[in-house]
Amino acid sequence: MSPALFRVFLLGVTLAAASVAHSADDPAPPLLTGGALSSGDDFLHPDEAFKLSGSITGPNTLHLTWVIAHEYYLYKSKIKVTSDSTVVQLGTLDLPPGEEKTDEYFGTQEVYHEVLEADVPFSRASPEAGTFAVRVTYQGCAEAGLCYPPITKTLDLALPAVDAASFTAGDSFGSPAPAEQDRLAAVVRDGSIAALLGIFFLAGLALTFTPCVLPMVPILSGIIAGQGDTVTPLRGFTLSLTYVLAMALSYTIAGVLAGLFGQNLQAALQNPWVLGAFALLFVALAFSMFGYYELQMPPALQNRLAAMSNRQRGGTFIGVGVMGVLSALIVGPCVTAPLVAALIVIGQTGDPVRGGLALFALAMGMGVPLLLIGTSLGKLLPRAGGWMEAVKQFFGVLLLAVALWFAQTLLPEVLVMLLWGVLAIGSALLLGALEPVATGAAKVRKSLALPVLAWGIAIIVGAAMGNRDPLAPLAGFATGASVASTSESLPWRTVRSVEDLDRELAAASAAGKPVMLDFSADWCVSCKEMEKYTFPDAGVQAALADVVLLRADVTENNERDQELLKRFGIFGPPTIAFFGPDGVERKEFRLVGYVKADKFRDHVARATASPGA
Repeated sequence: MSPALFRVFLLGVTLAAASVAHSADDPAPPLLTGGALSSGDDFLHPDEAFKLSGSITGPNTLHLTWVIAHEYYLYKSKIKVTSDSTVVQLGTLDLPPGEEKTDEYFGTQEVYHEVLEADVPFSRASPEAGTFAVRVTYQGCAEAGLCYPPITKTLDLALPAVDAASFTAGDSFGSPAPAEQDRLAAVVRDGSIAALLGIFFLAGLALTFTPCVLPMVPILSGIIAGQGDTVTPLRGFTLSLTYVLAMALSYTIAGVLAGLFGQNLQAALQNPWVLGAFALLFVALAFSMFGYYELQMPPALQNRLAAMSNRQRGGTFIGVGVMGVLSALIVGPCVTAPLVAALIVIGQTGDPVRGGLALFALAMGMGVPLLLIGTSLGKLLPRAGGWMEAVKQFFGVLLLAVALWFAQTLLPEVLVMLLWGVLAIGSALLLGALEPVATGAAKVRKSLALPVLAWGIAIIVGAAMGNRDPLAPLAGFATGASVASTSESLPWRTVRSVEDLDRELAAASAAGKPVMLDFSADWCVSCKEMEKYTFPDAGVQAALADVVLLRADVTENNERDQELLKRFGIFGPPTIAFFGPDGVERKEFRLVGYVKADKFRDHVARATASPGA
């Protein structure tokens, strides 16, 4: 038997003997004596060597203290804190750096002497007062040579009540890794105005190349190109500024109303009739770019609007402003972490000012590229001639693409695929793919047109094969299999109501399994990105192998859908929530918006790990 095991064995025998010798009249158990071990030195009882106490020092923080006897020490790596409570969800134990020690039995370790203090953040299921229990495991040694076995203590703690008005189920105010929307919500709620505006402006810039903003580029470009030879850099800038300000103001007003009344910002204007009408509007705008007709208001109305707009033709600025409003409401309401953060604060505090400022700064950040594009088009567009018509036709094609982007959630997938193919082939023909080459300019156009023509044909062929992704139309061509047949789908279980969800969570909890709940909708573009690029990833599927997968489809935005969203304070998809085996949401791991496969894989691993691990 090794010396370490022998000492542990002898300590156990001594503890047992001390327990037998201790009578009910003794005020305390006798100290352990280790004369056989260390030449008569006395070793303390483990409860005397390492005195543990715990207390709640804030609404979401557990504070632990060890008073360590002189010439004794604790191992940092052996300290663990866990809980089976359904009232709280523990975060990560925050231990300070220890002293390095080369141990005879465990090698080089970090250890603590004298006093150790550490915090454990936690989230809570309700604002009411209550109690919960935590298990604290630790192990230490005496410098004289005795190593104690691992010790586990259970602490029963009183949970103080918190203000219900500012409480959100699962809030983790002290968590070292809160969800992104929670960090941003803290900025909205408590940060300075300058910090609030700066951070949300930068967040808007980060969203400029997402489906939230990209469709606005051809809309604004088409409007400016449609002005013909009257466009100057100054006029391009003022038109763009009108568009962006209208977009930002409407985005802010709609967001504030959604926060105050708890409405799903996306679904409110994703009605098929609204989307269909908007798609037809862009088809009409596109055909006007092709020269089939000129869209004009009645002459009498034009004259009035002209006078109101300082003789600007056709009330241009008012028309651009209206288009900015429509673009913000129909194109732009992607649910993202910054948007949700502002809506959370508006909804919780009932004060829309700070949340509204955050939304306005977010929208202005999203609008910066639009201002640059609008101004540069005013500088780059030819003043007149055949080139102007070619440019207008180019933006006409972009407007048709926007129209199809709107309509794709309303049409069968195979028809959408065919329409993308037709649009690509038509664009190639417009560029002169089949025309004879006569000049240098024609050669350039044809070199651009032929790949577009080939892509359009590939889309048509891919649609016939059963593929539904125009960006990968020939996937599986070599094997004759479509993307749908080669991509293994996840085993989703659909929940259609709060009752369905509670039943599934209870079943998962009984089986001891974690749960992932995905809020999705047919009209949610970022949801389709997750479905196409993230969930099929082999690493993601491996990470989710032992997780119960639930999906709440809120496409219809009916009463049951709204009840599900309200249950979690969710403003729209894509939002993904994670639950532990105890059925309690780990809100600090909630995700909002599109996440790439590699980041999502790592996030799942953390979200489904055992608490305190």
